[in-house]
Amino acid sequence: MSSKSKPPTSVVTGAAGFLGSHLTDLLVARGHKVIGIDNFVTGSVDNIAHLGGNPNFKFIQQDVTEFIFLEGPVDYVWHFASPASPIDYLELPIQTLKVGSLGTHKALGLAKEKKARFLIASTSEIYGDPLIHPQPEEYWGNVNTIGPRGCYDEAKRFAEALTMAYRREHKVQTRIVRIFNTYGPRMRINDGRVVPAFISQALKNKPVTVFGQGTQTRSFCYVSDLIEGIYRLMMSKYDLPVNIGNPTEMTMRQFAGQIIHATHSKSKIIFKPLPQDDPKQRKPDITKAKKILKWEPKVKLADGLKDTIAYFRTKV
Repeated sequence: MSSKSKPPTSVVTGAAGFLGSHLTDLLVARGHKVIGIDNFVTGSVDNIAHLGGNPNFKFIQQDVTEFIFLEGPVDYVWHFASPASPIDYLELPIQTLKVGSLGTHKALGLAKEKKARFLIASTSEIYGDPLIHPQPEEYWGNVNTIGPRGCYDEAKRFAEALTMAYRREHKVQTRIVRIFNTYGPRMRINDGRVVPAFISQALKNKPVTVFGQGTQTRSFCYVSDLIEGIYRLMMSKYDLPVNIGNPTEMTMRQFAGQIIHATHSKSKIIFKPLPQDDPKQRKPDITKAKKILKWEPKVKLADGLKDTIAYFRTKV
């Protein structure tokens, strides 16, 4: 970067969340000025406290479904604001739908006004309980619109549709990332997702709760790998959806066993009934990410779990 060129300005909605805070760290490290927006519905000030006093980070406490007014130039808008775990969107179904619809509308409006490039953090949940495995970007999904998870799945599907409408009608430069299961430090211990649930149960030597027979599969991507992939997507020229995730698939029973082993826990696995519309399989097809972004996950599960478990030890 020459002395004359100004550092890029990025706006991150949901900046105090698990993924938003890690993204903010990466952007600051790569020379961006970052304006973070969050209303702390599910985010935490702890996740961004280390940025306090950093001249390249400014924080605005605001609900992103309200009009976003910012002075000065903006180069990139990263829309990460949303409840993102089953516990959150079962408790906050209307807020989940509003941030996916109205929040995306406001964030796209900001990008349009500032002539900024826009990225929507979409999700593998848009594939619903998939009938195709692994899931390529061309798959349209199998979603129950009126089930308990519909508020999240449909909010994200709408967000993708709105993003494409802004690209077509207003010529906004847009990017769509479909995020698969991700784990790492700064996840909330009680957010209902499998990684915090299993780790906190194991650290307390309590029974590790597996739903159904534990045969349903997930694939877990470490947060640093995910954020690198998302950064590459934003900086690429590709404007259709891209899956970012780790294709290494395992059953929930296997995963519970790995957590118990990694935490040196005395916990035993117990089984409970499967929640409604819980996807039976989840594995990204990352052919596009490999080809277009030259990206694939690097962090091995054992290494990622070590850092994640260390973080949760301070929280349990």
